[in-house]
Amino acid sequence: MKQDRAIRTRRLILEAAAAVFDEKGYQAAKLTDILERASLTKGALYFHFAGKEALAHAVLDAQVSDTPVPAPQRYKVQEYVDMGLIYTHLLVNDPLLRASARLSLEQIPGLNRSSPYVEWVERNTRVLAEAKERGELLLHVDPAETARITVGAYGGMNAMVSTLTPQLDLQHEILALYRHLLAGITVPAVLLELDVSPGRGAHVLAEAVLEPAVAAS
Repeated sequence: MKQDRAIRTRRLILEAAAAVFDEKGYQAAKLTDILERASLTKGALYFHFAGKEALAHAVLDAQVSDTPVPAPQRYKVQEYVDMGLIYTHLLVNDPLLRASARLSLEQIPGLNRSSPYVEWVERNTRVLAEAKERGELLLHVDPAETARITVGAYGGMNAMVSTLTPQLDLQHEILALYRHLLAGITVPAVLLELDVSPGRGAHVLAEAVLEPAVAAS
């Protein structure tokens, strides 16, 4: 019971920190703001986190750990797309992931923001490598290179949409991004059968699962 309570308290602090980071940004956020949002004491916070920087790293880590992987599909390249669409749906609806994305894009002196990029590239590379082995990708495609381009382009699109909201809609723009990427990496026979339609992110999220290593932590 104590362990369950500790897990719930840690999550409460993390979500409160995410809300404050999302509203104010890392530099302007204060621990007092987070404590007030969580309705907890300073001692409770320091039991779980060493300070604001540790909280920021935990929020950053949640960007990948809180995004489940898609259920197996007929084509691995569909799973590659679904991975991005699930994250996009969550990014629009989940304050924790939204705060994590904001932190990863902010220029914050002294804060290592590399972990989400590294993990997203690794996750995309694994799926694209399997797609390549199955003959779903064009011969010239390098899975690791394509993964880096995907993650970099996604981050840039998210930054632009955040700046131009409400003129641009993130889900619409990310669908367009994947359509353009797929045309340059996928063999025609597979490309014709891929689903990159509005609403797919929400649909495949219902069947998605956390990776075993994450679920066990």
